[in-house]
Amino acid sequence: MVPTVSSQSSQPDRLFRGLVGLTFLLAVTVIALGAYTRLTEAGLGCPDWPGCYGFLSVPQTDAQHAIAQQVFPDHPVEVHKAWNEMLHRYVAGSLGLLILTINLMAWRRRDRPRRLPLVLLGMVIGQAMLGMWTVTMALKPVVVMGHLLGGFTTASLLLLLWLRLANHNRETGQRQAYPAPPAAGVRRLAVAALVVVALQIALGGWTAANYAAVVCTQLPVCEVDWVSKFDITAFEPWQPGFQTYQYGVLNFDQRVSIHAAHRIGAMITTFVVLLLVWRLWRIGWRRHAWAVMALLAVQIGLGVTNVLASLPLPVAVGHNLGGLCLLLGTLVTCRALYRARSAAGAVEDHIAALPQTGFSQTCMKHDRSTASRPGQETLGGMTPKSG
Repeated sequence: MVPTVSSQSSQPDRLFRGLVGLTFLLAVTVIALGAYTRLTEAGLGCPDWPGCYGFLSVPQTDAQHAIAQQVFPDHPVEVHKAWNEMLHRYVAGSLGLLILTINLMAWRRRDRPRRLPLVLLGMVIGQAMLGMWTVTMALKPVVVMGHLLGGFTTASLLLLLWLRLANHNRETGQRQAYPAPPAAGVRRLAVAALVVVALQIALGGWTAANYAAVVCTQLPVCEVDWVSKFDITAFEPWQPGFQTYQYGVLNFDQRVSIHAAHRIGAMITTFVVLLLVWRLWRIGWRRHAWAVMALLAVQIGLGVTNVLASLPLPVAVGHNLGGLCLLLGTLVTCRALYRARSAAGAVEDHIAALPQTGFSQTCMKHDRSTASRPGQETLGGMTPKSG
């Protein structure tokens, strides 16, 4: 018997979910490789795109090196940097192929989401363009920062897609339980924290792209008089008139301004995220509170180590991944808060649609009263602390 679409949709879609999970892990790998490539000054390890010195791969033989030197006389071949760049391109290309496969598979079954895979496909095409411009525009800071943010956005969308598939699989197998719906203020605070974390990541990308990460070597802000040296022109996105932006084109005062802004941004981010953690703890969402708190603590530790140890390579790469994890943790918390509210609304609508017998009215009053008392059983038989 040939299975119908309805019978297929009732089965957990483990294959598709597994592919999305694998693609998410590959996206995280691409971000790590991108940070490693940038920190090892290999962003222009291959001065052309998509090849390397006119070849499909890194020039190997003496003859290939001679041709490369003739075609690119201003860019001597540095094999280790070229391999760092090409490895990043190979893995990024594999990520693009997996996202294309996700889109093809999404259209094979009606119950699979299609809009989010299409957005991801558009993102990866945009990332390919930014990757090309990163090379052809010689590491222009606004392009480098955009490329970083595009990678973080791609990973975030893949995680959202995986969570959507995971929740769908659970709902097809059993009734899903949710904690009590949080107040609107907590949801708004979570969104604010997500925006602040994203802005701080952008500021960190601007700091790295302008080679301002090591201009201040003391805590809490900077050892120089950064207030008098502060120059707002350091944040102008377009910096024309330079053949290359490698090693930075801004003066010392401008780099100090960027670095100080990143430090102050970190303080603001810490305050907002800690406020969110406190609110989550107050409403009983303690697993989320612990997770976000742990991610924030790790990121602060990596940032302080970067300052005191003058940007060691493993710690600097970890700081990039720590920012991604904090972003994803805040995003997952936002999603959980809004899903809990939506689930509560759906249950109330279902109860309201029941015949208004004495028993159903009593159940409705009981649900409303228990939902308003912390520590009592709520939707799906769970307490708020189980969220």
